[in-house]
Amino acid sequence: MRRSYQLVVAVLVVVILVREGEAEEGVVGSCENAAAAKAMGEGERRRRPHSVSITEFGAVGDGVTLNTKAFQNSIFYLNSFADKGGAKLFVPPGRWLTGSFDLISHLTLCLHHDAVILASPLLLPHVFQNSADWPITEPLPSYGQGRELPGPRHRSLIYGRNLTDIVITGDNGTIDGQGSIWWDWFENKTLNYTRPHLVEFINSTGIVISNLTFTNSPFWAIHPIYCSHVTVQNVRILAPPESPNTDGIDPDSCDNVCIEDCYISTGDDLVAIKSGWDEFGISYGRPSTNIEIRRLVGASGRGSGIAIGSEMSGGVSEVRAENIQFFNSRTGIRLKTSPGRGGYVRNIYVSDMKMVDVGTAIRFTSQFGEHPDEFYDPTALPLIERITIKDVVGVNIKLAGVLEGLEADTFLDICFFNITLNNITSNKSPWNCSYVQGFSDLVTPEICEPLKERIYPEHYSDCYHLSNHLWTSLSNQNGDVQLLSW
Repeated sequence: MRRSYQLVVAVLVVVILVREGEAEEGVVGSCENAAAAKAMGEGERRRRPHSVSITEFGAVGDGVTLNTKAFQNSIFYLNSFADKGGAKLFVPPGRWLTGSFDLISHLTLCLHHDAVILASPLLLPHVFQNSADWPITEPLPSYGQGRELPGPRHRSLIYGRNLTDIVITGDNGTIDGQGSIWWDWFENKTLNYTRPHLVEFINSTGIVISNLTFTNSPFWAIHPIYCSHVTVQNVRILAPPESPNTDGIDPDSCDNVCIEDCYISTGDDLVAIKSGWDEFGISYGRPSTNIEIRRLVGASGRGSGIAIGSEMSGGVSEVRAENIQFFNSRTGIRLKTSPGRGGYVRNIYVSDMKMVDVGTAIRFTSQFGEHPDEFYDPTALPLIERITIKDVVGVNIKLAGVLEGLEADTFLDICFFNITLNNITSNKSPWNCSYVQGFSDLVTPEICEPLKERIYPEHYSDCYHLSNHLWTSLSNQNGDVQLLSW
């Protein structure tokens, strides 16, 4: 009888936390803000006063004709309307082969349902990598070099810098990076420069990417960096599970980001939150903050469902992820840091997560190397604190968790609540913890020793985004559950 009563109360705890948690701490509702902005601006964007089709500039949608000049010329033409209410470039049904092209402010790029923008393939790495279709651009200041190789990097297929009010949308049209040749060059170590993204915006604000499919990106698919007010809604991002480093969405030194209602199945992290690399990221000093992820579903072949890092030297904070489902993935939630990174990761909240056939449900590591050069400061240790993960169910999980801090850099206030991971398949201990401090309640299998101290009643305020909710304790010394009056 007592066990049944405790189970009912545990369920009540979850319900109340969900209802009350919103008011407790200042997690900015980035998706609510995005929805409000969308409601105000959607009508105006749909009614861009000037609209043209790519065919008006000589483009041919046969999948063979190269249309780079047509895209570039159409954007150049539409730029004259940027201060007259903006413009729309329509891509009709067809397969539109193109190299890299830049967008402009106050522009909507709209794809028909049967439209496919195809990235121009390259044939020989040493001959064509610096072609006009894939121009070389300078390294990002918070990275100091290309992410994969020293020096510059390839510009993305769709590119924008210092822009305002940009929309990329469609009735589930497709943007195909045709990335297989780039993956081969990466695996064979024949790249000259870091691979291109499908979409990259730099130092821009008011970005909406929605209702599209992105496939076979050469590198990370969607990469906003130094951007504000970014919304990615209702997109599919697809790449083979063995494709290298084909992250889905990587907000990088960005603020006020909403990612919602997305399906991502790629070869690496589905969403990776970043903020610069070692001494370059520390010097640039722009954090990623106020990032909301909700209703995310997908599989990550070689990576994680949601990752923070490993490049997080400018800091990451105020991240909220809810209602997420991962399957056939190496890791569910992963935090990647290293000596030399500096920066911080704090005020992270993950709730309502379901996992099936995942290698490690939760993995925090402080030894994820990969430095841009030999000049990083190994004494620059990241501060990791106030991370809450709650309401998690996992089935066919190999390891429950690996939480590895450093002797000189303990992870602080790590809180796990209402986590049930079933069918653990590894013969190892389900939890492997070192140099981590925190609290937990209702965790199965039994949590590791450093996190065994209970959240309630005295430690709820140490856990990010958990509330007292008028509780004195989940149970008293006699095992009887007690509540204060409601």
